[in-house]
Amino acid sequence: MTWFQAVILGLVEGITEYLPVSSTGHLILASALLGLDSPPERKVAVDAFTIVIQGGAILAVLGLYWPRVKQMALGLVGRDSEGLRLFGLLVVAFLPAGLIGPFLDDPIDTYLFNPLAVIIALAFWGVVMILIDRWQRRRFGSPDEPASASHPFVPFGQITWRMALVIGLMQCLAMWPGTSRSMITIVAGMIVGLRPRDAAEFSFLLALPTLGGATVFKLAKDTLGGPSALATLGIAPIVLGIAVATVAAALAVTWLVHYLNRHGLGVFGWYRLALAAAFAGLVAAGWLSIGG
Repeated sequence: MTWFQAVILGLVEGITEYLPVSSTGHLILASALLGLDSPPERKVAVDAFTIVIQGGAILAVLGLYWPRVKQMALGLVGRDSEGLRLFGLLVVAFLPAGLIGPFLDDPIDTYLFNPLAVIIALAFWGVVMILIDRWQRRRFGSPDEPASASHPFVPFGQITWRMALVIGLMQCLAMWPGTSRSMITIVAGMIVGLRPRDAAEFSFLLALPTLGGATVFKLAKDTLGGPSALATLGIAPIVLGIAVATVAAALAVTWLVHYLNRHGLGVFGWYRLALAAAFAGLVAAGWLSIGG
C-alpha cells in the first residue's frame, strides 16, 4: 500500500465514520476503485486495515467529548452519579453487538465485504432515512424547535435503559457493510424520541466501545491467527491512515453536530441513493466488479 492510498482511505474513514453514510461501505468501494481488492491476500489485509484505522475515529471522539468521558470515569470511582448512569447506558447499548459480532465476523467478511452488498445497503437504508426524517418531523416537529407538549423530545439526560437497549439492538443491523453504524444508531435514537443532535451524541459515545472492540478483535484475529495480513502493508501506512482519520473525523463530527442543530437526516438519505446509483452505474459499465 502506498502513502497516497493510505491517505485516501484515512480521509474516507474519518469523513464517513460518524456521518450516516457508511464508512465501511465507502472504504470497500474506495478500495475497489484504488485497485486494492485483488489479489485475495492483499484484499484480506486491506479489509483488516479498514477496521484498524477506525482507531483514528475513536481518538477524535475522545478528544471532542472528553468532558463526557471524564464524567463517566469519575462515575466509575463513585464521584459522579450521572456519569455512572451514562456509562451503564452505553454498556447496555453495546452488549448486543458485542456479544453477537464475534460470531458473525467470518460470514460477514466472506459474503458481505463486496460492492454489491454495499450498494444494496446504501439504497435500502437511504430510503429508510428519508422516511424516518419525515416521520419525526410530523411526530416531533423540526429539530431546532423547542420541546413542548406538541414536540415531546426526550432530553439527553433522560435516556432510559429501555431506550439504550433499543439503540443497541438496532446497532446490530450495522454489521451489514453499507448500513452505517452511525446511521442506524442515530435513526434508533430518533425513533425513541431523541433530537437528531442528541441521538448523534449518544451514537458518537457508543462508538467508543463498539469501534474499540471491533478494532481490538480484528487486531487479535490478525496477529493470533497466523502470519499477519496487516504486516504485508507495513506499519507506516497504518500509522498514516490512523492519523489522517483522526483529523478528518474530528472535523466531520464538529460539522455534523452543527448541521443537526437545524436539520434532520433526509439529505443523507438522498446522498446514499445517489451514491448507490453511481456505483451501480460503474458496475453496469464494467468498471467495478460486484464480487469485490
